[in-house]
Amino acid sequence: MQLEYANRHPSLIRRILGSGVTIEGWAVYTEQTLLDQGYGEGDLALRLSQLKFYLRAVGNAILDHRMHCTEMTDEEALRFLVDEVFQSEGEARLKVIRAKQSSVQLSTYFVGRMAHYRLRQQIQREMGARFNLGRYHEAVLKQGSVPVKFLPELVRSALGLPVRQAE
Repeated sequence: MQLEYANRHPSLIRRILGSGVTIEGWAVYTEQTLLDQGYGEGDLALRLSQLKFYLRAVGNAILDHRMHCTEMTDEEALRFLVDEVFQSEGEARLKVIRAKQSSVQLSTYFVGRMAHYRLRQQIQREMGARFNLGRYHEAVLKQGSVPVKFLPELVRSALGLPVRQAE
């Protein structure tokens, strides 16, 4: 859906270049939002599955940081993923290799999800009863997959809200 919206944007740059943080974060954000809005009719197995994928996003960010900013060994990373993030050993081994090959990519899921979630909370608080989730999502998607730092200003403008100075 994101790419469909991005392809509609008049800017060639926005059509072909996308922010991984925005794209991956949107995916994680919408997994939770769909269930929160009633998809699955409260199926606890579906919620558990969503929470497991969210734990994976959080674990990815922690792993990425620890492997690149501390002295976490491959064995410590493997134990972390298996014992604390509940990944299979095979999946964990591949994740350790992936983390070593692409610094910060594993963090994009969590960082992007938090950016999307926080922006929605800010706009929802500001708009109060006037807030409409569908209209909000449309305002986000029609911007294309721009870096999340630009979304607040663009979304506020699309919703007719005063644009705030960067915080």
